[in-house]
Amino acid sequence: MAEQRSAETPAEDAPSEGVPSELVPAEDVPSEDLSRLAGLLGVATSYQPSPDRTVRASATALTLALTALDIDVSTPTAVRHALTARERALRERLLPPTVVRWADADPPAALTALPPGTRLRVQTEQGETRAATDRLPPGVHRLTATAPDGRTATAHLVVAPARLSAGAGRTHGLLVQLYSLLSRRSWGMGDLGDLAELAGWAGRTLGSGFVQVNPLHAAVPGAPTDPSPYRPSSRRFPDPVHLRVEDIPEYGRVEDRERVRALLERADRLRESVLEKGALIDRDAVWELKREALELVREVPLGPGRRAAYADFLAEEGQALEDHATWCALAEVHGSDWRRWPAGLRDPRSAETARARGELADRVDFHSLLAWLTDAQLTAAQRTAREAGMPVGIVHDLAVGVHPDGADSWAQQEYFAAGMSVGAPPDAFNARGQDWGLPPWRPDRLAESGYTPYRRLLRALFRYAGALRIDHVMGLFRLWWVPQGHPPTDGTYVRYDAEAMLAVLVLEASRAGALVIGEDLGTVEPGVREALRARGVLGTSVLWFERDWAGDGRPLPPEQWRSDCLATATTHDLPSTAARLTGDHVELRYRLGLLTRSLEEERAEAAADTGEWLGLLARLGLLRGTGGGHGTSQEEAEIQAVHRFLLRTPARMVGLWLPDAVGDRRPQNLPGTWDQYPNWRLPIADAEGRPVTLEELAASPRLHALVEVMRSG
Repeated sequence: MAEQRSAETPAEDAPSEGVPSELVPAEDVPSEDLSRLAGLLGVATSYQPSPDRTVRASATALTLALTALDIDVSTPTAVRHALTARERALRERLLPPTVVRWADADPPAALTALPPGTRLRVQTEQGETRAATDRLPPGVHRLTATAPDGRTATAHLVVAPARLSAGAGRTHGLLVQLYSLLSRRSWGMGDLGDLAELAGWAGRTLGSGFVQVNPLHAAVPGAPTDPSPYRPSSRRFPDPVHLRVEDIPEYGRVEDRERVRALLERADRLRESVLEKGALIDRDAVWELKREALELVREVPLGPGRRAAYADFLAEEGQALEDHATWCALAEVHGSDWRRWPAGLRDPRSAETARARGELADRVDFHSLLAWLTDAQLTAAQRTAREAGMPVGIVHDLAVGVHPDGADSWAQQEYFAAGMSVGAPPDAFNARGQDWGLPPWRPDRLAESGYTPYRRLLRALFRYAGALRIDHVMGLFRLWWVPQGHPPTDGTYVRYDAEAMLAVLVLEASRAGALVIGEDLGTVEPGVREALRARGVLGTSVLWFERDWAGDGRPLPPEQWRSDCLATATTHDLPSTAARLTGDHVELRYRLGLLTRSLEEERAEAAADTGEWLGLLARLGLLRGTGGGHGTSQEEAEIQAVHRFLLRTPARMVGLWLPDAVGDRRPQNLPGTWDQYPNWRLPIADAEGRPVTLEELAASPRLHALVEVMRSG
């Protein structure tokens, strides 16, 4: 998960000395049967923290992971029976539950290995019956096989384009955490009106090709709400806290104008507290105001056209939206942790839930309406971006998972591994490993469904995204499962059908004409980047991590960078460029007690790292000195040089972290902290820490000087 990974994790082939040995007690060594069974079900029996070192998974890790997949491994006899049953099922099955066929590729092995004489029939998404040898349209079809001995089997057949389109060529753009971007119209945090305004201005004035934002998924309500955008209640539906209330057509016809004026006055005070008085962004206070306003807006009847559009949205989203809105309504009554609800309501398909849905129909409709209004403003932001000349537009972010208490984990319980959490194994930077507290999807249930929840999630996001960034894209291949109540060291990797996951991703992205960017920082399994590249999925390259790890470890010259990536100087999880250049990031960690070595050692290492990069920039002639039109400082000149360097690389996309444009020193998120640092609650600020509004950003000489570098580079 993005905000909890080490901020200093190197590339895949970085040296990994110093990883402590994981000793498995003799009594916890997996039996041969248990290991074979685990292997058949994609549960890893070992992992490699470095190419020259293998760590065995414990029997505890394998047993608990298999149990989460509903395999009885309670005794040695149960393990043997399960192994025998699994081997027999694999021998006797005609087809796996999901089959992938790439366009213009040879038939997959699942089809060529069928008994001679097997008849194949395909029912397409459009309802046509076709032969499997026909040229099939892209989509997820129904495949039926009938063997000569009378056996039959059905499977989902994913037909996907060979790779994603390369897009319109090279482009540069902005990266921003939307909540941090306040305008003079914001209600205490950035909103979708601000996003549209930023995109329209950046496209027309700066020549930007995209704006990348943080995940805008629906959050888990509460007091306080978890501010992290990477622990959402639902990834399928957006959060209405991002709505620009005044842009809703019905807002202007609210009858109680006195209440509207009172809400606007409170919104003004909330905004000014952040911009003028040093207050943190308070998402809960913003939502309280907006919820009151939206209750008023909802009292205004929709006109015939709007009513018809809303009805279409309800029909299109169907059961998924009804479940999401039902969870929201039930959470208002019983709290947001559905595991503590009355027993009957914990099952979304129970008679008690159906009865409660009827009793709460008005609230269910309210939350359905909010989903529609938010979807409409997201779509409008992307339309504004494209009309402003952006070839890509808004790049949305897909979090790696969902909160265990939230709407998705309630509505899609059958797809989540009970008692498991996603995390990361021990490595050179975190000997204890990591537990991100997010329940993983079950690979078996995904395959059996033809990846239905995954497909619908992607389709919903691509409706308003010019590109999609996938956090921890390695999760399409495998995830580290941590048993609840156990340390991350008791976890193991569980494998997903990466070909199917990629095929569905390429299928839905190509249908939308969108790009895909995989966040592939940190430890990456061999072959993953190659597989992603082959399908047209871009990677992520951050300047400070791009070193010759296989050689002398020095900064990688620009011509040696990969081209199929988004290249940036930093991310939301890392120090700003100004902080790294000045060493402020070390001082911050020192003040918070987060250093593992002495301050002098940390300072020296940070200075040496930065010095190597500045030396390379100087040798390449990218440090142009000071004395620019607005009195360019040495720091600004160095930040400009960093971005000139990025433009020297062949990267298809080059991103500018918007806070870098005004010299912001503070990270938006500091991994390894919870309440010691105000993660996800800071507005964009200048070098002195003074909040900077969208209007001030647009007029900033420093920003325009840096963007001119981007445009002329």
